[in-house]
Amino acid sequence: METLTPEWSEYELLDSGNGKKLERFGEFTLVRPEPQAKWAPILPVPRWEAAEGEFARARGGRQGRWKFRKPLPERWAMRRKELKFWVQPAPSGHVGVFPDQACHWDWIAEVTKREAGPLKVLSLFGHTGLATLAVASAGAEVTHVDASRKAVAWARENQNLSGLGNCPVRWIVEDALTFVRREVRRGIQYDAMMLDPPKFGRGPDGEIWKLEESLPELLRACGKILSGSPLFVLLNVYSTVLTRGRSAGEAQELRSYLREMLKRSNMAITAGELLLQDAARRRISTSVFARAS
Repeated sequence: METLTPEWSEYELLDSGNGKKLERFGEFTLVRPEPQAKWAPILPVPRWEAAEGEFARARGGRQGRWKFRKPLPERWAMRRKELKFWVQPAPSGHVGVFPDQACHWDWIAEVTKREAGPLKVLSLFGHTGLATLAVASAGAEVTHVDASRKAVAWARENQNLSGLGNCPVRWIVEDALTFVRREVRRGIQYDAMMLDPPKFGRGPDGEIWKLEESLPELLRACGKILSGSPLFVLLNVYSTVLTRGRSAGEAQELRSYLREMLKRSNMAITAGELLLQDAARRRISTSVFARAS
């Protein structure tokens, strides 16, 4: 199952090639690394050089440096449907929004709107909160958990910017596994879950997250706080330099994880990859996912 990014008015993958991608975020254009783009760009060099900023990754490290060719505001607002959010170039090369995830936002909002009655949703590794706000705007009560205090503060600003300040969202700065284990002890139950874990990370108290080792344990714990008749579970994982062969296998592995977690339910589980497509219709794989509903 392949899922292309739904139509945006304020985001566009303009071109890609020579290990880079040229993207428009609102009124500004940025160049960022893209190892999958081994082909030649379509647009002429001056079009690339007209970008306001370019990120260059440091050798041997995750951080890098932005070079701005023209003055840019520290951050600027973007909108997609009912969501409005801040975009800001960060030392990691990220900007606070992953446009490929828009299809997930649409899916969880659609599933949530069809449900009658109150719904409690857990959002783990919630980052800047766009999935959280998509499901909250559809009527759910959401608990948003992320280990980064800065990311949670950013998410709360996105909530206010979107005009969703009255939506019931509980913001938690904590390691995901630590939080879920405590919910298990407290006997708390959730009707749906969203998980977007990184390959590697650290909790606020130095907890180590390694996807291959930590994810199965986290999902076992999550299964204990999922209600007897859950509405949905979404598991999304970013990978580096995905190939077609690997992405299919990784997606099926996520499906197997969810099948084990939900073995007592009759939920249908699908799996696939998310893709970005440039103006020349060349595709870049961004992440793999499994969905249960």
